[in-house]
Amino acid sequence: MASEFEEKKQRAYVNRRAIMDLGMGIMYAGVGAVLCLADVLKLGLEFPPKPFSYVFGGLCVLYGGFRIYRGIKRDYFQ
Repeated sequence: MASEFEEKKQRAYVNRRAIMDLGMGIMYAGVGAVLCLADVLKLGLEFPPKPFSYVFGGLCVLYGGFRIYRGIKRDYFQ
């Protein structure tokens, strides 16, 4: 009985964590894409000069991809 409860509790934690990783990954990747494509989209962002915007946007896209991968993999207790 107790092991079933612990297993259910662990599964719920993994599901919550996966949903959070997927959501945050999409948000990070979206922000990175907007920063990288601001000139193409003609948004006129007042972010620092272009090289810094591209570097930061690229890092955001990479980190967002990592969070999405981790959310899909769901390997939190290994």
